[in-house]
Amino acid sequence: MWIDQRGSEILPQNECLRLLAVAAQSHDIGRLGVSTSTSPIIVPVNFAYHNAGVVCRIGPGTLADKAIGSLVAFEVDRVDDERRSVWSVLLRGLARELSADELSGLGLQQFPFPLVHHAGDLVIFIRGDVITGRRFSVGDPAPSGARS
Repeated sequence: MWIDQRGSEILPQNECLRLLAVAAQSHDIGRLGVSTSTSPIIVPVNFAYHNAGVVCRIGPGTLADKAIGSLVAFEVDRVDDERRSVWSVLLRGLARELSADELSGLGLQQFPFPLVHHAGDLVIFIRGDVITGRRFSVGDPAPSGARS
């Protein structure tokens, strides 16, 4: 196990993938981040885990225009009150729209239906090119030299 200078456990990729899958099965909400010419956009989305990547359904508009065919970031985290710990997984990779053939091969249970009233019909797959994660205990004492 590797601990960074702030006391966070750096998670190996297989644990990051496991946490992504668990979060998707638990219907957690993740965040999809894209770059624009003026500023980044980060949007909450529900998601599914598939082939070491993430599947999201979005609507047409700026998010879709900027995400599809681009490198994006997807993040999900969770506070585990029982274990008094927090984990976070960040997946970065190319986002692409899934074809009708790919969608039929996945089956409806493989990708989420958005919680918003007017859900979009674009289903994107975010390839897990770079996957990182951290876990730390809640309530740990401040590291030496930290300011109050």
